[in-house]
Amino acid sequence: MLSQWLKDSNYTVVLTGAGMSTESGLPDFRSSNNGLWTKEDPSKIASTEALNQNVEMFFEFYRYRVLGLNEAHPHKGHEILAKWEKAGLIKSIITQNIDGFHSEAGSENVIELHGTMKKVHCQTCGKEYGNEKYAKEEFICECGGTLRPSVVLFGEMLPEDALMKAAEESEKADLFIVLGSSLTVSPANQFPLIAKQNGAKFVIINMEPTELDMFADLVVNERKIGEVLKELDK
Repeated sequence: MLSQWLKDSNYTVVLTGAGMSTESGLPDFRSSNNGLWTKEDPSKIASTEALNQNVEMFFEFYRYRVLGLNEAHPHKGHEILAKWEKAGLIKSIITQNIDGFHSEAGSENVIELHGTMKKVHCQTCGKEYGNEKYAKEEFICECGGTLRPSVVLFGEMLPEDALMKAAEESEKADLFIVLGSSLTVSPANQFPLIAKQNGAKFVIINMEPTELDMFADLVVNERKIGEVLKELDK
């Protein structure tokens, strides 16, 4: 069914969440058993407040995350999505993930709602660097300003241009596929509904049920995303 929908669709948009990253071996923040957030309160560490008032702890937390990220790699599912984009089967990817794996795998039209951990930038002058700065424990810019990851921190708004582009893509979609998102976080969980309201078929592939399953045309649970995409790719 889904393979036929993919073939028939003129404008397929994909939304990816944490379940896409965990298959690359990255820990999920929200899962109850091993999520990173169960060990520390994220609003205290990954926040603008920590960056300004508890900067050593902030640096340590994000350095740990950068080291973990740089040891992981895109999986087969990321590569298949990139291949499908080149073949014109999908038009864009909206992602809640900050691992940069879609771009690394070769996808070009990627909308990163929460920024990327692949880069850091200066709070003062805005200059960008690769995240190896954090890996090497270099936290200060040439200008003397503080380097921070290029991600949305607790206490910050999501980038307006990314939200607008994601909404536009959702409106254009005639097939909208969610991969590995619990669809509990707004505004990301609004994009499939925008697509659905505009007549798109709506598919959810996620380990666990989501709150939006009742609106979907197809739901696949308890399957690895990489495996489902490999089957479709045949």
